[in-house]
Amino acid sequence: MHKVIFDTDPGVDDAMALLFLHAAAEVELIGITTTFGNGTIETTTRNALYIAERFGIAAPVAQGAGVPLVGDAGDPPHFVHGHNGLGDIELPATLSRQPDPRPAHRLIIDLIRANPGEVEIVAVGRMTNLALALREDPGIAGLVKQVVVMGGAFGIDGVLGNVTPAAEANIWGDPLAADEVTGAAWPLTMVGLDVTQKTRMPTEYLRTIADEAGEAGRFIWDISRFYEDFHQKGGVDSIFVHDSSAVAYLLDPTLFEIRRGEIRVVSEGLAFGQTIQKPAGTAFPPSDWDGRPVHQICTSVDSDALRRLYQATLRRLA
Repeated sequence: MHKVIFDTDPGVDDAMALLFLHAAAEVELIGITTTFGNGTIETTTRNALYIAERFGIAAPVAQGAGVPLVGDAGDPPHFVHGHNGLGDIELPATLSRQPDPRPAHRLIIDLIRANPGEVEIVAVGRMTNLALALREDPGIAGLVKQVVVMGGAFGIDGVLGNVTPAAEANIWGDPLAADEVTGAAWPLTMVGLDVTQKTRMPTEYLRTIADEAGEAGRFIWDISRFYEDFHQKGGVDSIFVHDSSAVAYLLDPTLFEIRRGEIRVVSEGLAFGQTIQKPAGTAFPPSDWDGRPVHQICTSVDSDALRRLYQATLRRLA
């Protein structure tokens, strides 16, 4: 059984990933923590609470960081996820679910301390909450089973970024936090654009999910209409599978090929937000990668198998 904290900024693809986790029989979702990104922190927290309430997800939802460690949050990408973060579908004016009183980083610490060696973190937004947790309690790194991050791009097959030629959005939103998180001695795998852009969900596939996965499937269809339109306007005929790829790695890492090595994140200058791995076994003169923990990045994925896993898992919600 995977005891999972989902650190997220819902977001259309975040919502799809959250329902993927919720549907998985082998997952015990023990916490949902929100961060800014696809919306303001108020929007992403409301969306997490809405999804939890609508689909009966019992895990506590804690509001997290609304700004990066340094600087401001900037404007949310309304053109990607809609003004409400969920494809501008109609949402209720009020909710019964309320956030946990603890800030997200404190909930993360408390859950790890209560379940030493068992907690797996799936982080699919800015890594600010994780960095704040490490700053407050560095000892948690040795108590975490693994961290799976959707973020970054490492140049595999020429993939380098989606908000600049050098940076992926989650990392670009708080590169200092990402550098601190990848500098921690916990088992960490980055599921970056190198693989998330290799897997797509075509319209007909999403229609099948809508037909087979009950209310959750219809919800995924509804929120993905805006998201799909954004992709198509950009010349991509179907949606990339970003956040759900991180969940797929958690559930079945054999779907991916990985490369090990130390990771650094550029936090200033022209390449702001760039993720760079020094592959294990390569020799260089002394550098800023020296002494960093060795982590994994995903370099390839079986996209057909990932789509089959998502579809089979979501059917459990019918």
